[in-house]
Amino acid sequence: MRPPVPPSRPDAPSATLTRREALASLARRVAAVAIVGGAPLPSPRAARRAYLHPEPRPGVTSERVLPAERVPARIRDAYAAARAFPATFDGLYCHCDCAERHGELRSLLSCYETDMPLGCGICQGEARLAGKLARKGESLQRIREEVDERYG
Repeated sequence: MRPPVPPSRPDAPSATLTRREALASLARRVAAVAIVGGAPLPSPRAARRAYLHPEPRPGVTSERVLPAERVPARIRDAYAAARAFPATFDGLYCHCDCAERHGELRSLLSCYETDMPLGCGICQGEARLAGKLARKGESLQRIREEVDERYG
């Protein structure tokens, strides 16, 4: 079980690695250097996530995304991206594992229908990346690949 975010750091991501997870990740990377000459091995969690993206719901809208006046200025851009690209956000798995912790959150869009991203750097980063790529006209598949590469 992961420790809760300390109240003294409200801006800290809520999904932190446990000591065991951090050591396992380090061990995989050291083994990769020894075995394959430096190419890191993907973590089992990252490989698994590539297949967890939900399909966007037909007709999904951004009507439930929190309005700008309900979020701090520092994160309004992420919420604005969710409002601008609801189908894209609805087709993205949130790599902070909020769907596993909070059963009602099915996608990155679902996160932005709550205040959960206010203290989650992963949700914020994914939203900013997805918004940037969507504005460039990238496909949902390409956005998923980029999100997986950076956050998976």
